[in-house]
Amino acid sequence: LVEVKVQDSSQGRWQFDETYPYIDNSFGYKFNRLLNALLLSTVIALYHRICLGLRIEGRDILRKYRKELKGGALTVCNHVWREDAVMVFHAVRRYYRMHMPVYAKHLNNPGFYWMLRYMGGVPVPESLAGMRGFNSAFESFHAKGDWIHVFPEAVRWDCYTYIKPFHKGTFTMAYNLVCPVVPCVITFRERKGFFRLTGKKQIPLFTIRILEPVFADKSLNRKEAVKDMALRAHAEMEKAAGIIENPWPSIYED
Repeated sequence: LVEVKVQDSSQGRWQFDETYPYIDNSFGYKFNRLLNALLLSTVIALYHRICLGLRIEGRDILRKYRKELKGGALTVCNHVWREDAVMVFHAVRRYYRMHMPVYAKHLNNPGFYWMLRYMGGVPVPESLAGMRGFNSAFESFHAKGDWIHVFPEAVRWDCYTYIKPFHKGTFTMAYNLVCPVVPCVITFRERKGFFRLTGKKQIPLFTIRILEPVFADKSLNRKEAVKDMALRAHAEMEKAAGIIENPWPSIYED
């Protein structure tokens, strides 16, 4: 395991700053990533299929845009379940070469650390100095053609059926990296038949759908292009989820 050497004793937890290894090329890290990818693609995938009834739709879109996505992409999805990031990984069939920003506090939890770090979790720094390493890491990931996943809603509400407002920072990252955005949306089905035996009645069955990629409009300036990408991704996800009237705005305005 990677040890973070700076401790914030006032809060009794590790501090994620410029000392954190945002890029780790050690043998131990690579081995644990492979082990994690194997676990996600077999045991966890089987659990999601049997216990959550996970259906995946829209993989034909990935084939349609294979050329445009060859250099990597940034996936976004509504944040509605504790394992929904893994559902995105299942959908796009990427485990080892997927990375995502995570709240540092989650990596401070011993129960979450191994799973989150080795599925590609990169902590959002707790200091401005740490942001240089964080940004550099994602630039490096994209340069290698790896994929990035972000939850633009930022907050998780389990089994919530509306699409919450997006933070534009996700799309700023995509714009800066010259990276297409691949929206995914999770919807729910009633638990019926065989699946009544595999999970609690109050937990629905899950469907994740891959949607058409969103590309930056280069005719717009940076600020307008970022907003435009966020609005188009949000609208695609609302439509795919069958939402007619959303009580939420599409984005958080400045």
